[in-house]
Amino acid sequence: MTLNPATLARCLPFAAFMLLLGLRGALPISGSLDPRWVYGLSVFVVGGMLAWYWREYGELARQNLPSARETLLSVAVGLLVFGLWIHLDAPWMQIGEPSASFLPLDLQGQKIWPLIALRWMGAALIVPVMEELFWRSFLMRWIASPQFQTVDPRAVGIRAIVLSTFVFMLAHTLWLAAIVAGLAYAWLYMRTGKLWTAVIAHAVTNGVLGVWVVLTGQWQFW
Repeated sequence: MTLNPATLARCLPFAAFMLLLGLRGALPISGSLDPRWVYGLSVFVVGGMLAWYWREYGELARQNLPSARETLLSVAVGLLVFGLWIHLDAPWMQIGEPSASFLPLDLQGQKIWPLIALRWMGAALIVPVMEELFWRSFLMRWIASPQFQTVDPRAVGIRAIVLSTFVFMLAHTLWLAAIVAGLAYAWLYMRTGKLWTAVIAHAVTNGVLGVWVVLTGQWQFW
């Protein structure tokens, strides 16, 4: 793999997020540093990296914004993925246990709103951009050709879709839900040729999921 600026711009924010995720899972809950606040660090570090590299993301430039119809389609797909995600949680649909669970409650069981706000901001605003740049813009196209920037997403083959979705699945506990989400976001990217459609759908899924989790107390989905 050639670590050119375009590759680094899509891989380094993702790598930083995964490293901080691993740190959060490794820190003891009873330690001097509450590992849940490490997620806040992830939001600022990864958000800062995305801002730093923004000029490298040509596919997110203003001229590549989706049309109103494409935006509505993205929102609809995002809502559909959310609806499926919260129902595809049977034991056989899961791979192990979350390595860094997130329960934003104090010892009295009351919600810690700053933690909830940081978690929602990260999931709905930062993660969709970071992940779609890595999984779809980079990995899916790189599987099609190492010169991934020359690959038109509308021409990506089934091999690239399947392999990138498979790796995407491995990064999630709910493997079947992850397959559905990965295929849905890839389909949007391929259908429109615009990464923003996948980002919007991903953001809608994560944003609505976050609101639903807080309202229902189904914290295992976070």
